[in-house]
Formats: sequence, structure tokens, C-alpha cells
Amino acid sequence: MFAIALEQKQYKTYCLSDHHYQSRLEVVPERGGMITRWQVKGQELLYLDTERFAHPNLTVRGGIPILFPICGNLPEDTYQYNGQQYKLKQHGFARNLPWTVTNQTATDYAAITLTLTSNGETRSVYPFDFELEFTYKLKGSELIIFQRFTNLSGTMEGLPAQVMPFSTGLHPYFSVSDKTQLHFEIPAMQYRDQITQELHDFTGCFDPKIDEIDGIFGPLTGLAAIATDSSRKLRIALGYNFAYSNLVFWTVKGKNYYCLEPWTAPRNAMNTGKLLTYLQPGASYETLVHLNATFF
Repeated sequence: MFAIALEQKQYKTYCLSDHHYQSRLEVVPERGGMITRWQVKGQELLYLDTERFAHPNLTVRGGIPILFPICGNLPEDTYQYNGQQYKLKQHGFARNLPWTVTNQTATDYAAITLTLTSNGETRSVYPFDFELEFTYKLKGSELIIFQRFTNLSGTMEGLPAQVMPFSTGLHPYFSVSDKTQLHFEIPAMQYRDQITQELHDFTGCFDPKIDEIDGIFGPLTGLAAIATDSSRKLRIALGYNFAYSNLVFWTVKGKNYYCLEPWTAPRNAMNTGKLLTYLQPGASYETLVHLNATFF
């Protein structure tokens, strides 16, 4: 019923499948450890800009990129720590670096675990030793993403023991052909436009005629959001644990995607400290995101 295959495409691609449910997940460790495809009942659920994906020097627009150690951008890509100035590009570096496959199983479900560890490149922009461990689990219509963040500062040859600040998130690009048929149930009554900083009441829909919508919801009053695409008779439930304080909705006119992104902290948290996670030396922090797709 469950299987994992390694296919050589442009990059080595791990293909997880549930044959009985016609579900498939494709993961490319070399391109930021990201999920590039998710199918349920043989239907494509994610958008992927294949032209950008083919160019390793471009950030990927599509799939489910990983955001770490920041979500969003910083003013002039800059933050201060211990009196020093550092540069971090939008959403951090985890989505751009190669990850390592450290475990896989295809018994009661199909799952793969990937790891990213700090190195000289990461320390130059983020002065901490860390290990990230992400496990993708596919079963039926469900996709579970388990994440563990460990502060290795002081436990290896590298940087001294110190508290590690970070935020994290996921950036799913969901495929859509008719945005007028979308409806959302999000546990918040308002969102803030991250472009204009205006506050808007939320009615469950977004105007698809707007060139770009970039709205952040928070604080959240629940641990799940639901997106319904009536044109495809598709409902996607996005669940997350208490670590996630915000949901971001983003879409661009003329593009066949919308993004519903769980973030643990808003933009610029590395400077403001707002909702930032502080991890003690040697400690680990775990988060969970759960996706379920149903056709009606």
C-alpha cells in the first residue's frame, strides 16, 4: 500500500505514495528540503513554477518551502544581535540549502525525515549552532509535517552556549484555477495588509481583482483553518499546534495559486522580539502542521 521511491529528475526526488488512496508526495532534499508535489485521489494540490525551480540560483515559487530562522523580511534585510549587525534575506536560508535524508519508512504510512545542521555559511548570517529535523508523513488524504528545532550552541565545536532566537513557518502554494470560487474559514475576524498596513475585516473571501493580497491574521482564536475551492469541489483543512501565532494569506493576480502560511511570529520579529521563540542551549522545540484534503 505504501512505498518510497527515489527518482532522478533534475534533482534527486523522493516519492512517497499511498497506492490505495492514489496519494503521492514528492520531496527534493537538495532544494531546501521542500515538498514539490502533493496529490490526493490523483489530483494535484500544489502549484509549482517549474521554470524558477529549474534555476538553482532562484528562490522556488511553489510547493511548500520552509521558513527559518525568520518569516517574512527584515528592513534592509538587517537585524541586530549582541551589538552586531547581520543580514538575512526574506524567509531565511532553510528553503535554499540542501538537506540530508536521515530516515524513511513505508510500513503503516510513508514518511521521510530530513535534517539541516548549521555550518559556516549559516553562522555568517545567523550566529547559532542548530539542527532542524523535519518529518513528512503521508497517509490517505493526510499530510503531517513534524518539526524539531534543537539549539546545539555549546554542545559542539563551534559557538558558545547561548539562547537561540528564531521564528519558523511553512509557505504552501495551493493550486487554484478560479479564485472567485474560494472561501476561507480562518480563526480571526481581521487581517492586516502587510503592504499598506491597513486593517481589514474578514468575511471569508478575498477580491481576486486586486493585483496582490498579502494579509496577516493574528492573534488566532483556533488551531485550524479551512480553504474551500467550489470549482474543484475540494476542501483543504490546515491544522497547526499552539506554536503558530499567525496565518498569512498571499496571492498575486493572474497566478494560479494562493498561499495560506502558518507563522510562529510576524515580520521583523528578529528585531522587535514580538512572538519570537527563544530556545535554551541543548534544548529542542517541536511544532506540528497537519493538512487534510477532501473532495465533496
